[in-house]
Amino acid sequence: MAGASLLTLLDDISTILDDVSVMTKIAAKKTAGVLGDDLALNAQQVAGVNADRELPVVWAVAKGSAINKLILVPAALAISALAPWAITPLLMLGGLFLCFEGVEKLYHQYFHHDEVNHSEPKKLIGQDESLTVETSEKEKIAGAVRTDFVLSAEIIVITLGTVATAAFSKQVIVLVAIAIIMTIGVYGLVAGIVKLDDGGLYLSQAKGNNFVAQFKRKFGFAILSFAPYMMKTLSVVGTAAMFLVGGGILTHGIPAIHHSIEDIAEGLSNGFLHAVMPALLNGLFGIVAGIAALILVNIATKLLSKFRK
Repeated sequence: MAGASLLTLLDDISTILDDVSVMTKIAAKKTAGVLGDDLALNAQQVAGVNADRELPVVWAVAKGSAINKLILVPAALAISALAPWAITPLLMLGGLFLCFEGVEKLYHQYFHHDEVNHSEPKKLIGQDESLTVETSEKEKIAGAVRTDFVLSAEIIVITLGTVATAAFSKQVIVLVAIAIIMTIGVYGLVAGIVKLDDGGLYLSQAKGNNFVAQFKRKFGFAILSFAPYMMKTLSVVGTAAMFLVGGGILTHGIPAIHHSIEDIAEGLSNGFLHAVMPALLNGLFGIVAGIAALILVNIATKLLSKFRK
């Protein structure tokens, strides 16, 4: 009897693991797009750090991301059980924040470049340069962790929607699995991207005249030539991702706009335009929403400063 009970238990565990594996794969496929945006955004956020501080900064952001997941997974499960209606409004607030950050970044970059330059903070007379660098690092880490929180929230909600009909225990296992895979995968790749130029430099200094050494040097120089262009591309992609993801969250939360975008895409006969039009319109909506949010924040800031005087 004991042997039969053990076999039954093992069979049940095997069935649960199979179900969890299938649901995790489905959730991973559905969140792949957001994961790509998360990768581009975080690689862009930690760019510009001193070479010897790149991995510590990535590690600090990864730890912040892990803390985000520790908050988001139980919060998502609790909200889903107690107040499922609140998930969409909360996601929309996060989406609006992403759009606001994207517009604010462009605004300061093109209109207040001299006032705000996060990559090269001004050094005051008598100020310790190490403190200036440390402050810049902290700002980058804080910004990356904030952005990660919004993107992680969307991924967790998408995952929760995938396993909504499953037993609670399976929901927990899948959410935890996705959170772990997402954190390790994204920040492992981010670490590889930011250290790509170091790898190129190492290969370019290979000794010897044999074929392998020559190939290493040529490959190293190719990486060194390619790395700056890739980082610039990631910077553009990361900013665009803020509008695409944030705008997508906002339009999905407003059925009338979401259906209008679908109708516009359906009316296009060109296959390429049909595929990209929803993303473009989501991004455009995100830009408009971000501009509106920036204007309101600036007005509110000025009003508060007047009241404080």
